[in-house]
Amino acid sequence: MNKTVEVLITLPFPDTLIKQLSDVSPRLHIHSVVARKVDEVTPDLWAQVEVLYTNRVFPTPEQAPHLAWIQAHWAGIDHALEAPILQRQGLIVTSLSGASAPQMAEHAVMMLLALGHHLPEAFQHLRRAEWPTGRWELFSPTELRGSTVGIVGYGSVGRQIARLLRTFDAIVLATKRDVMHPEDTGYTLEGMGDPAGDLVHRLYPPQALRSMLKLCDFVVVCMPRTPTTLNLIGAEELAVLKPGAALVDISRGGIVDHNALIPLLRDRRLAGAALDVFPIEPLPADSPLWKLPNVIITPHVAGFSQHYDQRAADLFAENLHRYLAGLPLYNRLQLEFGY
Repeated sequence: MNKTVEVLITLPFPDTLIKQLSDVSPRLHIHSVVARKVDEVTPDLWAQVEVLYTNRVFPTPEQAPHLAWIQAHWAGIDHALEAPILQRQGLIVTSLSGASAPQMAEHAVMMLLALGHHLPEAFQHLRRAEWPTGRWELFSPTELRGSTVGIVGYGSVGRQIARLLRTFDAIVLATKRDVMHPEDTGYTLEGMGDPAGDLVHRLYPPQALRSMLKLCDFVVVCMPRTPTTLNLIGAEELAVLKPGAALVDISRGGIVDHNALIPLLRDRRLAGAALDVFPIEPLPADSPLWKLPNVIITPHVAGFSQHYDQRAADLFAENLHRYLAGLPLYNRLQLEFGY
C-alpha cells in the first residue's frame, strides 16, 4: 500500500488552492499552517513533514528528519542558499521559475517602451505643467522595431520577453549558460516562452557577454543572483554599450553595479535605465538614483500579479504529480550554480 505523504504549506493559500492540491492524490495529507518563523509550526508536525512549500521558513535538519523536498514560493531562492537544511544529501529543492514569467516579461517590455519613448523626461515636464520647446528633438524615440535587444539570462522570463518582442520585429540576442542546448527544460506555461529556443537571433555564452552588449540598443537583465553573477554588469560591461543605449533590470539587486551605472546615466552616456531591484531594499532615500531624470524606479514589483498564487499552485500540483510518480521535478535547484 502506498504511504501517505505529509505536505506542509506555510503560506496563506485560499481554500480553493488547498483543495486543488489535495485533489492531486488521496495519498497527500496537506497541512496549511501560515508561518513566518520555524517555531510557529509544532515540533510534532515538523517531525512528520515530507514535502514543504514555503517562502522563508526552513527547519533545521534535526527538526525535519523526513523532509525530502522543498518547493520554494519564488523563482529566486538566493536568500535561502545558506540554510543548513539545503545541504542535506538527497534533498530536492525546486523553485517557481516560470510562474512569474508573464508579468515580469510584460513589465520589462513596458519599460523598454517607456525608455525608448523618453517617458521619464516627459513626466518631468508633466509635473511642471510645461509644454516643452523642441519637443520633436526631445522625444524622438528609439523604436523597438529594428533595434537590438540583449537579454542577459535566457531563462523563463527571458524567453517570454523574446516572445513578446516578436511583435515589435526587434532583433533579440541573449546569453545562456549552455548555448549548445537552446531548448527550455524548465516549467513553461502553455503558449508562452520559447520552448525550442528558436526565438532569438543568436545565443551567447556567459564569457561572450561583452561581445553581445556592444551590439545592443537595449539590455534587459533577468538572471538569478549567484556568487558568479554578483556585479556581472560592471563598469567594463557598461562601457561597451552603445552611446544612448538603455538598461532594464528585473533580476536581483547586486547583479548590476550601480556605482558604475550612475555616472553613465548622469552624463547621458546611457539614455536611461528602469530599475526594479537594488542591492539594498528599500532603496535608501539618499540614493542619487531618485533624482536622475532618466531613471524609472519601481519597488521590486515586476514579479507581482493577482494570478501568481494560482500559477504557483498549478506548478506545485504538477510537481506533486511527478513526485508521486517518481518522475523528475520541474525547476530543481542546482546547488553548484546557485539556482
